[in-house]
Amino acid sequence: MTGLLALFGGGPFVANDDLDRSLLAEVGAKTVVVLPTADAFEDPGTLIAAAMNWGERLGVDIEALMVMQRHDAEDAGAAGVIDAANAVYLVGDSPMHLRSALKDTAVFHALVGVIDRGGLVAGIGPSAAALCDPMLDLRGGAFTLGLGLAPGLAVVPESETWAADRLHRTISLANTPLVELPTGAAVVRRGGTWELSGDAVAHGELP
Repeated sequence: MTGLLALFGGGPFVANDDLDRSLLAEVGAKTVVVLPTADAFEDPGTLIAAAMNWGERLGVDIEALMVMQRHDAEDAGAAGVIDAANAVYLVGDSPMHLRSALKDTAVFHALVGVIDRGGLVAGIGPSAAALCDPMLDLRGGAFTLGLGLAPGLAVVPESETWAADRLHRTISLANTPLVELPTGAAVVRRGGTWELSGDAVAHGELP
């Protein structure tokens, strides 16, 4: 994989402008495709509105791709939108839904293609956790099967909101390297190398 995979701790479209701007410039993206899939049962429209404001600040166009359910993710047209993109952002608060909606679908394979051809795929907050394998189950702090764009790595998004004992337990349960990602922090893979940004904290040697 020659492109970029960015996992952000939180603050979609408000807390990461400097790094966002740098990553988008690195891949030459003028348009960002936004998938609010993980907020399918919440308020995806609010995320899209925030993305539009963010796009104005950063000088990029936003294309909202409303892949809400698994049948949407199997749609060839939706996958084609991603096939034409240099940058895709996944946002929303339900990693379990994101996994069930995208796992082994046309849209997921298109995301892999973005990275393979040198583009950027970014997950923010709980959506970042879903891109890993193992995936953190935010309901209990244990781990389960994830989407696997980041194999052999787990992340704790919005880790500043976690109680110390809960965080300690989750770290102790991890059987792979784990990265604490407070809001405003990130871990980015360029090719095969991971780099920490901001206040990210790694436990174990990154793959």
